[in-house]
Amino acid sequence: MRQIAKGAFDVHLRPLPFEGAEPEWKLGRMSIDKQFSGDLVATSQGQMLSAMTDTAGSAGYVAIERVSGVLNGKQGTFVLQHNGFMNRGVPALSVAVIPDSGTGELEGLEGDFKIIIEGGKHRYEFSYGLPHGKAPR
Repeated sequence: MRQIAKGAFDVHLRPLPFEGAEPEWKLGRMSIDKQFSGDLVATSQGQMLSAMTDTAGSAGYVAIERVSGVLNGKQGTFVLQHNGFMNRGVPALSVAVIPDSGTGELEGLEGDFKIIIEGGKHRYEFSYGLPHGKAPR
C-alpha cells in the first residue's frame, strides 16, 4: 500500500571543482546537505552535476543523495536519484528512490519524491511503499 509523507526541508549547496571541464562548457558540481522535517525526519548528503546552456531558462542537472533518518516511525537509509531539466523556463523533475537502496526498517522502500518550492521555502511530498509487513502503523 502506498503512503504519502509530507514536510519541509532546508538545503545547503556548496560549489565543488569540476575536474577537467573548461569554463565555456558551463558544467558545474555541488555538494548537497539537507535537513528534513515532518513525516521524514532525516538528513542527507550528496552531489549534483549541472549543465547550463546559452539559451535563457534551459539547463539540466542530475544528483544522488543518501538520506538517513526516520520515515513515519521507520528508521533506516535510502538513496534518491534526481533528474531535472529546464526547457526555456519550463521545469521537469523526477526524484525517485534507487531500487534496493533502503536499509534497516526501510529495506525494500520504493517511491517518488516531489520537491515543491514556494516563496523560497522547500517542501516535499513523498509517495512511497514498503514490502508487506514493513508498512507504517
